[in-house]
Amino acid sequence: MKSFVIPEIYKSNIIGKIKEVRRAKDKLKKDFTPTIIDLGPVRFLIARHFGFCYGVENAVEIAYKTVNENPDKRIFLLSEMIHNPDVNADLQSQGVKFLMDTKGNQLIDWNELHPDDAVIVPAFGTTLEIQQQLESLQIDPYKYDTTCPFVEKVWNRASQIGERGYSIVVHGKPKHEETRATFSHSKENAPTVVVNDMTEAQLLAKYIIKSLPKEQFYLDFAGQYSQGFDPDSDLARIGVVNQTTMLASDTQAISDYLKQVMTDFYQLQPQEVEKHFANTRDTLCYATNDNQEATYTLLQNKADFAVVVGGYNSSNTSHLVELCEEKLPTFFIQSQDKILDKNLIQHYDLHNKQEITTTFIPEQEKTTILLTCGASCPDAVMEAVMLKISSFFNITKEIREVVEALE
Repeated sequence: MKSFVIPEIYKSNIIGKIKEVRRAKDKLKKDFTPTIIDLGPVRFLIARHFGFCYGVENAVEIAYKTVNENPDKRIFLLSEMIHNPDVNADLQSQGVKFLMDTKGNQLIDWNELHPDDAVIVPAFGTTLEIQQQLESLQIDPYKYDTTCPFVEKVWNRASQIGERGYSIVVHGKPKHEETRATFSHSKENAPTVVVNDMTEAQLLAKYIIKSLPKEQFYLDFAGQYSQGFDPDSDLARIGVVNQTTMLASDTQAISDYLKQVMTDFYQLQPQEVEKHFANTRDTLCYATNDNQEATYTLLQNKADFAVVVGGYNSSNTSHLVELCEEKLPTFFIQSQDKILDKNLIQHYDLHNKQEITTTFIPEQEKTTILLTCGASCPDAVMEAVMLKISSFFNITKEIREVVEALE
């Protein structure tokens, strides 16, 4: 796999060494057992896969290369480069300005751009409408394009399905940058509708079997269907693709459910299913799959609590948090700064969408912590979290010493 040039500020000797040792011992990536860092009174169980993925490293390399090679140009990002506050803040400190926020609200008017400005497309990709907007301003939308290749793979899959006469059901968060981009590209080739979760998939099924009037569809899925979408005809043949960072199990469940709805409604034999339901396979990226599988395996181990590190608006990170919350107390933090002391931590409550301060490390002889992070979290942040937590204990060994002994 390609090696990327990543700024030193995002690297970590400790985390880098852990990853290096695991890669050497497990070249085929089949061993999902966690890495154990036992420091005596505190023990970290670190997920087999975590941190910067291919798409993020690609985006970071292009963004910093753009900054370094264009000292005399104004440089803009369409929105956040990736969902990590440290990376975005550092780019802004170097003069990069955001044109929009993550919800697509304009921060800088298009009319303020000049043809010689550099505009970076983030890893999530962007809509055809925004590409056309840039072209109308004589700005090449592909010159500084960091769109993840796995996102583009989804667009290609949707296009292929659409050309075969299927409508597209996108499993994703309707307001997420990636889903908005996928929806935009998909609707050019096929009628498209977005479902956020199984509840919405079950609602969509009622229109597939025509148990609800189609007029209601436009209210139930307002803002989530392509122009001219007709549920009476456009839900007769469908295929499912997804936002690449969704939970694999959720996408598979939605796909299996809609397939069964089609099979029952049209009374299909197994060999006839593709008349109404496209065999798309899931369109998750490899990193999302690996990180989720590693988290499932991590959770098979006993621990006192889990710490998940990443941006609060990171979809792939939030799904790791959801998995951990099902098993044990879980703290979702952006960085080591959220760990106030041994007794208190300021972490993000996914359900209420706010930071809360709660008790942290229990008073006991030995503490075991599950540790992982999202695909947009730098190794340096993971290291900082480990070092801060370990500083609260009278550890018998230094982390670097234990990591060196992993070989």
